[in-house]
Amino acid sequence: MKLVETVYRQTASFPKQETFGLTAQMRRAAISVPSNIAEGAARNSPREFYQFSGIAAGSLAELETQVELAIRLNYLPGNAEALSQVRRVGRLVNALRNSFKNQPARA
Repeated sequence: MKLVETVYRQTASFPKQETFGLTAQMRRAAISVPSNIAEGAARNSPREFYQFSGIAAGSLAELETQVELAIRLNYLPGNAEALSQVRRVGRLVNALRNSFKNQPARA
């Protein structure tokens, strides 16, 4: 959730012509991460949770690419808070996904 807040704050200063482009895309990708984790956790099986955590990981990879692009376009500084948070959340999502591999199989 903190990542989403950071992305919203940092994209607020993007050029107006990016409102329906990079700004909107970054915000959608950021929102997708906790939303998919929450939806997966509410599902009926660990398998579904694992699947939704994979979708969250994909959205996170998309967001990292977009943050890198925003840095290259000088919309964000090279040390953007969003970039360090994306990488931290990435480690957390990977740890979550790996935790499913350590669970015994259920029939």
